[in-house]
Amino acid sequence: MKCDPRNRFVAIPTFVLVVAVAVVAACTSPPDHPTPPPDSPSPDASPGSAGAPDGPPSVIGPIGRGEALFHDRRLVGLGGNGRACSDCHVDSDSFQLSPAIAEARFQRMIATGVDDPLFRPIDADDFVASGDAASDYDSLRHQGLIRVRMPLPANIKLVDPASCMTGGVPAPCETATSYLTSPSTFTDVWRAVPSVLNVSVSGSDSHGPVWPRDPGPQGGYQLDGRVDTLQNQARAAFLSHAQVMTVPDPGMLDDLATYEKGLLAPAEPPLNELETKGKVVFDRACAQCHNGPGMSTPITGPVGIVRFFDDHAACPRSVDTVSPPRWNFPPCPPALARKEQTYEIELADGFKMRRTSTDPGRALLSGFVFSGPFAADGSCLHPPCGLPFADDWQKLEMAPLHGISKTAPYFHNNSAATLEEVVIHYEEVFKRASALFPPPEMPHLLTTDGVHRDRPNVPSERSALVAYLMRL
Repeated sequence: MKCDPRNRFVAIPTFVLVVAVAVVAACTSPPDHPTPPPDSPSPDASPGSAGAPDGPPSVIGPIGRGEALFHDRRLVGLGGNGRACSDCHVDSDSFQLSPAIAEARFQRMIATGVDDPLFRPIDADDFVASGDAASDYDSLRHQGLIRVRMPLPANIKLVDPASCMTGGVPAPCETATSYLTSPSTFTDVWRAVPSVLNVSVSGSDSHGPVWPRDPGPQGGYQLDGRVDTLQNQARAAFLSHAQVMTVPDPGMLDDLATYEKGLLAPAEPPLNELETKGKVVFDRACAQCHNGPGMSTPITGPVGIVRFFDDHAACPRSVDTVSPPRWNFPPCPPALARKEQTYEIELADGFKMRRTSTDPGRALLSGFVFSGPFAADGSCLHPPCGLPFADDWQKLEMAPLHGISKTAPYFHNNSAATLEEVVIHYEEVFKRASALFPPPEMPHLLTTDGVHRDRPNVPSERSALVAYLMRL
């Protein structure tokens, strides 16, 4: 059966889903379609119509033209590497890309010998070393992650891992007594491809708290909120992931944005008794961050939280030095841990520190990182110091939640396979916050009223909370 998104989603404005990302072109047609070569029309296109589903663009209007562009690999007049928007935001995969879909497509490409534009050197693991000859797609196939190349702020440098020594012996770069920095002016982070459903209510908004630094102090597109409009998001994706030679004209980008704004998820259905209990837990433990029309806007007010948040899913993960440990995140799988990089960060007074992460988040946009507190005892190692959620290190947008039962795996790095794993992860997040901020401290993360530490979800509530999330 032909997959036609126009027949699968209807506009339900009251319950739409925010998705803080737009066009990231990278994949190929859904697995139930044969994969055409890059110079052929996209599989959802009518023959002879240059990718348009219902006729010439002058007839079908901006939504139809946008849909044609979303599914068109040829991109006549733009050049490119054969990718369409739908090649990564796969219609049959809730307009996202799962590792299962990526692996199935890789195996199909091998079995048939027919090219799949998902697999381009720019998203290969060995692209930095091999360039256009790169061919290792492990991250794409098994984790559903694509490369996001970010310029480094002036005060942040990559540490050369081969140079890290202590007493002449190789040592972890974060603690080594001697090291060298790389001359590279950019870094690569690996991120999931979120769904583009309900982008009509994502991006910058006038609700919720305002972050003290640009870009996107009230949210934006991409996982780090750095892009202000769908048009600019699409433009960047065409240039980077689709590698076009000519920038699309504003009219094309407007049409594409118009089409995307019509991609809406179904409304929240009626809830049974267990799901209703789960919603109560959600409203207490989760809705401080996942609020508003798309469950992605933080609450303002005396018990609100900041706009961007470290979900502690990046690697390496926080380990408690107290025995027995007060919190216990599962270790990162080796495939993710291999993506860790150490960064040297220079503060305004010349003090330099090192931090290791698979994804520094918005710190790659601003270079703004506190020096502490990050010692085990909570002490400040060097001013300026402040609450760890107030700087940009590993901070990302609040994730939208409607439709998440269909968009596994989860987190920006696809590190949680199920919603139960997500719920367990946040049980540990709350435990960590409780340990690092003991009474009488009362961080917003732990309280609904500023008086009681009553917000955390606990294991006895797990089944109900998962049941509710599965209905979103």
